[in-house]
Amino acid sequence: MATGLITAGGIGVLLAILAIGVFLVWETLPLLAIGDTLALAKLSPLAWGTLKAALAALLFAIPVALGAAIYSALFMSARLRSRIKPTLEMMEAIPGVVVGFIAGLILAPWVERHLASALVLIVWLPLSAALAGLLWHWAKSRLRRRLPLSWAGLWLVPWLAIMVAVALWLAPWMEQQWLGGDLRQLLDQRYGMDYATRNALIVGIAMGFAVIPSIYSLAEDALADVPSTLIEGAQALGASRWQAMWKVALVAAGPGIFSAIMIGAGRAVGETMIVLMASGNTALFSASPFEGMRSMAAAIAIELPEASPGGQTYHLLILAALVLFIFTFLVNTLAEVVRQRLRRRFRQMGGTL
Repeated sequence: MATGLITAGGIGVLLAILAIGVFLVWETLPLLAIGDTLALAKLSPLAWGTLKAALAALLFAIPVALGAAIYSALFMSARLRSRIKPTLEMMEAIPGVVVGFIAGLILAPWVERHLASALVLIVWLPLSAALAGLLWHWAKSRLRRRLPLSWAGLWLVPWLAIMVAVALWLAPWMEQQWLGGDLRQLLDQRYGMDYATRNALIVGIAMGFAVIPSIYSLAEDALADVPSTLIEGAQALGASRWQAMWKVALVAAGPGIFSAIMIGAGRAVGETMIVLMASGNTALFSASPFEGMRSMAAAIAIELPEASPGGQTYHLLILAALVLFIFTFLVNTLAEVVRQRLRRRFRQMGGTL
């Protein structure tokens, strides 16, 4: 009985996805039959905005998520990992509208008033984390025993807090001494870059925050499930812990990490509310991170309720939905194929996934 219900549910989901695809194709046929290239060209700024928002989010999310996954899977103590990992995974439950609300009403005005400080923080925080690791490596063995690497997730927090305070204290002085006192004015006069309150930078930070849990969870599981015999064998042959991580663990978990990044990219491309509330919704063909954009998902959410069925705008929006559907379907399919490859690899190695 239960098997039959599960099978029926799975078939129902597949039929629903197929029905959605058929409906989208059917509704876009009139537009494709007309062959109005001018109408299709109207989607170009939306496609560019979608890619721009997704790229900004991934540039922010991938280093943070993969760094956290590598540390928690290979270096963090089991006790701390059992508490930190569920907390990070719970971040995925935060609604996108809440993240977009905070980004649009709190983060965007603060970055506009303190642009130099925000850019300094983006650059300085990764460097300060690397500096902490270098100082720990150079420290005496007694200090390293008191600050073990497996608990760096805790003792690194006050260090980063101090580094944030230092950056916020120095950034206004640096802006005054080196940038003429106003970074926004300098960007406008020297480089012709206009600064919009809600822009790609804000979208990248906000949407990256929303994408991090997805990438982290899948990548961390892939790294944690690498058979320990592989890492121990590499270390027994003379490799350091760092070399075993780069040349064994990351290689073995590569398909799983790639799958995590693809799923994160699919989430970023399909995100609606964060882009809607934090991007300014301006359909621009601009590569500047300080200007806004409009994504396909945001355009559908805004304009479809007011578009008359059968009109050109209606068919254009359905075409945009079809493009998003195909992209998401292909990305998820590729991620699943890669995950199955990882499972077969681990079975051959004697591990489980």
